[in-house]
Amino acid sequence: MPTMIFVNLPVSDLARSRVFFEALGYSINEGFSDENAISVVISETITAMMLTREFFAEFTSKSIIDATTSTEVQLALSAESKGDVDSIVEQAIASGATPAGEQDHGFMYSKSFDDLDGHHWDFVWMDPEAAAGGAPEMTVEEMRANTTHS
Repeated sequence: MPTMIFVNLPVSDLARSRVFFEALGYSINEGFSDENAISVVISETITAMMLTREFFAEFTSKSIIDATTSTEVQLALSAESKGDVDSIVEQAIASGATPAGEQDHGFMYSKSFDDLDGHHWDFVWMDPEAAAGGAPEMTVEEMRANTTHS
């Protein structure tokens, strides 16, 4: 059985989050969803659990950040093509997300958005040859020159 990942994120409005993630084409696992959480199925091995802030707090003794003003994690998901990157990010923005930058290094292409609660999502396509053989040599300055932030 492959390792699975369950990303848990605090949200302010479960119903709004459900509509947003369904608009991106993801399904909701109703068996693990209730008034405290929704289970967003991203793939066979990736699930994002959107928890009310109150419910999320039951699982940690730490304070919960405001993701609209602070960043604790950037969630990056692979895409099959540059077109798929563009499509999912365009749909996210049309559904209320905020654009959060893009990168085009030729061998790697990504676009980012912040979801309705400020959580940062990156969608990335990498040339299969580059992925198999490693990234081409680029200086930090060259990478920064090909990066934009919204």
